Amino acid sequence: MMVSTTRPPETGSLPVKRRRGSAGKFQGGSPAVYAVAFVVLVATLGPVVYGALGGFRSNFQLADAPAALPNPWIFSNYVGVLTDDAFWRFTLNSVVIAVVTTAIVVVFGVMAAYPLARYTFKGREWLFMVFVAGLLFPATVAVIPLFILITQNLGLGNTWWGIALPQAAFALPITVVILRPFLMALPKELEEASQLDGTSRVGFFWRILLPLSGPGMVTVGVLAFVGSWNAYLLPLLLLRGDMRTLPLGVADFSSEHSSDTAGVFAFTTLAMIPALVFFLAMQKRIVNGLQGAVKG
Repeated sequence: MMVSTTRPPETGSLPVKRRRGSAGKFQGGSPAVYAVAFVVLVATLGPVVYGALGGFRSNFQLADAPAALPNPWIFSNYVGVLTDDAFWRFTLNSVVIAVVTTAIVVVFGVMAAYPLARYTFKGREWLFMVFVAGLLFPATVAVIPLFILITQNLGLGNTWWGIALPQAAFALPITVVILRPFLMALPKELEEASQLDGTSRVGFFWRILLPLSGPGMVTVGVLAFVGSWNAYLLPLLLLRGDMRTLPLGVADFSSEHSSDTAGVFAFTTLAMIPALVFFLAMQKRIVNGLQGAVKG
């Protein structure tokens, strides 16, 4: 009996056929999607880049060739804004109001979202719907009653608190809506284990829940900070003189120096930088916080 010694051909010796996309389609995505994304990118960043570059030009250059690059580059516009005491005074007001607003929103927002997420009681969903309904009422619809309440009843007109408190109140609904599903996603076994170790509900809130809910708190904090920084209507009605914020300072500077287009570009660009840098620095944390809210 003869045994065949013929060995099957090795797979490595045969040419491996790679699969190609169906009908040779473009595998990186639809070109139309990239085209639309490019148009949106240009429409979004175009005015910002144009304004930033316009601050490095003279008024003659802007009038002679509006779409050209600076030639030569002029730094006196930005230097003039940075050496202006009014600019730093407006910046200080905006920073203080934004920080106070953010602190109130984060602290009271997580305290309101915690019982709505972790406790079971009658009327819980109806109470949550009150915060959801708050999303339908922006601050602009109540600006006149707010003006009367803050200036006459509370006596907080032309103060930092007079702006921070109503801004925080109108930012609380979106804060609770984002934080509630994020807190609900935390496992109940963690809370039960902490209670077995003798930790109270308040202790669980401060020692365990707050550190774990950091991404969600950062998300709502950044949204509150940027919203407060860009606020215009409420500060316009309540603030005067040296208490004005940076957006009001931009409007005042544009009115007082309407003929100095390059200077207005420089002032506007510098006014955008703090909020833009803060938002970009926290971008990944915002995405993580929103992902946690969606999973919940």
